Amino acid sequence: MAPKLSEDPRLTRLSKICLALPEAVRALRGDHADFRVRQKVFAYFLNNHHGDGIVSVCVKSALGENVDRVGAQPERYYLPAYIGPRGWFGMRLDSGAIDWHEVENIVELSYCLVAPKSLAPIVEQRRTPGR
Repeated sequence: MAPKLSEDPRLTRLSKICLALPEAVRALRGDHADFRVRQKVFAYFLNNHHGDGIVSVCVKSALGENVDRVGAQPERYYLPAYIGPRGWFGMRLDSGAIDWHEVENIVELSYCLVAPKSLAPIVEQRRTPGR
């Protein structure tokens, strides 16, 4: 029997963030994972997707935010193949220190964009101080 390989610690940490959101589920697909709420993807963990050599978390963004982020910090953000033109951006997890608070922030924003109207307010409320 082959020894079980351990999970990438970045995926483990990202999973903890994503699965803390209401009704979130994770599906593993080789070196990749997707995170969904009621069948809608709100985040991907990509590891060398189509041979690009990048490890990242990809999330949905508000209109134009993906292009703005990449334009402002191309060493940190990128437009992933196929989904970049559809409003998604990737945050690199393979270069430099990872700001896990920022990862949590972008994941929550993405979740709120795709979650049903009954679930998104739960996350939005805890994101808003003083409520």
